[in-house]
Amino acid sequence: MRQLMDIARDANEAKRAVAKLGTNDKNRGLSAIADALLAHTDEIIAANRADIEAGRASGLGEGLIDRLMLDEKRIAGIAEGCRKVADLPDPIGEMLWMRKTPSGLNIGEKRVPMGVIGIIYEARPNVTVDAAALCFKAGSACILRGGKEAFHSSLCLTGLMRAALAAEGLPENAINLVEDTTRDSANQMMRLNGYLDVLIPRGGAGLIQTVVQNATVPVIETGTGNCHVYVDSTADLAMAQSILVNAKCQRPSVCNAAESLLVHRDVAAAFLPMAAEGLAPSGVKLHGCPRTQEILGEAVLPATDEDWGKEYLDFEISVKVVDSLDEAIDHINRYNTGHSECIVTRDYASSQRFLEEIDAAAVYVNASTRFTDGFEFGFGAEIGISTQKLHARGPMGLTALTSTKYIVYGNGQVR
Repeated sequence: MRQLMDIARDANEAKRAVAKLGTNDKNRGLSAIADALLAHTDEIIAANRADIEAGRASGLGEGLIDRLMLDEKRIAGIAEGCRKVADLPDPIGEMLWMRKTPSGLNIGEKRVPMGVIGIIYEARPNVTVDAAALCFKAGSACILRGGKEAFHSSLCLTGLMRAALAAEGLPENAINLVEDTTRDSANQMMRLNGYLDVLIPRGGAGLIQTVVQNATVPVIETGTGNCHVYVDSTADLAMAQSILVNAKCQRPSVCNAAESLLVHRDVAAAFLPMAAEGLAPSGVKLHGCPRTQEILGEAVLPATDEDWGKEYLDFEISVKVVDSLDEAIDHINRYNTGHSECIVTRDYASSQRFLEEIDAAAVYVNASTRFTDGFEFGFGAEIGISTQKLHARGPMGLTALTSTKYIVYGNGQVR
């Protein structure tokens, strides 16, 4: 097992080689990785099965088991994500602007690699490949530290990716996995000053806050998702039901799934039974306000203040009847996590107020929050969804993993 400091040194040497690679070489490496994943699907599934069995034995919830699970379809999707990243324009070397100053200098801003990017994540083996592919295309080396729940899957995937790069004559140390999944290795990564250029946590609120509060290296904060669907007084109720069911039930264990439903009082009596009917086949538990309970009866559990701010990551949702758009906006901005928020409405003015006044990385009018995703946004893949406002916000694709430097041309100027 490679020690973390050895990995850090190897990654720092590799970053120079990766930064020099041309677009064709990077795309060749990504295509080789995609081919390797497909060719070794059975091997990946076997490794993943060991993680799932261990997870169930340790009492891991089914929502997290779903995040952990890999099958032929998901592996094919991960491989396709690599090809999509290869198809994207290479951001490295792009000149953002160039202009001449009064002193005669020509000054421009150029996009360059970050260097070494660290990612700490939990039971999401797909992140192992998505993160590695994006970092590689962005001209950087990466150090991946996944959770123990996905250890066998991540180890298998990383081995295949490194072998694929090596077979193409490309630097295998561009992609590195920390095999020590103890808390000590995470703490060490948070303090790899001089080795890590940036650290990105991807996982639950506990992991993210631990990294943000304890890291001495620069951190890009990705966020949890307490996402809302607000059904306005003018909403098409059939559309609202379809959006709600998709946002809550299609994959409840992900951060862009809806965790709270707000309904305008004018349509509550009509819509709440439709909502309950749509959510019932998935067995969704409802935590509702008193007015929700009056309409839907004993099937609704009483909602607490904790419910309004909770990311369930399961078949549960909080439900509140509101008196106005103002109340809906105030409630969302109080309890949301800055991730993704949706309004269902036929009123243009209401939709524009919602877009302008809701503080979140992605704000939707008449569409499911499930679309907040790098692949769906056309980024090929994502390294996470940033809920902060510095450097990057929302799904983080290639450009979010780059930095810039200034290029200055002179002809002898002195100051």
